[in-house]
Amino acid sequence: MKQLLLVFFGGGIGSILRYLVSKSLNNHFQHFFLGTFLVNVVGCLLIGFILGLSIKTNYLSPNQTLLFATGFCGGFTTFSTFAFEKHSLLTSGEFIGFFTYLIASIVVGILAVALGLYLSRLL
Repeated sequence: MKQLLLVFFGGGIGSILRYLVSKSLNNHFQHFFLGTFLVNVVGCLLIGFILGLSIKTNYLSPNQTLLFATGFCGGFTTFSTFAFEKHSLLTSGEFIGFFTYLIASIVVGILAVALGLYLSRLL
């Protein structure tokens, strides 16, 4: 039961922050959802860092890893919104925006995970 509550609270905080960031940044570019993009990149960086710390050291307990990686990062990042926004770009004929956003999100997300893992090794 404790693990479920940790995921619940972490996910709730992550979801609130995702909403605030997306709401404040998504309208800055017409065909690029900056808030969702940044949330997903930062979430990738954080999950790489958190899991890197968890794997490398005993700095984080299994419960803390559950709270931060599964809960917070799971609530903070948003693949469903990512997919919906891609669909919106496709159906509106914004093919360049679609491919730019898609490729940038995937490539930068993977690089952010790698950077998070690297940064966790420096501690």
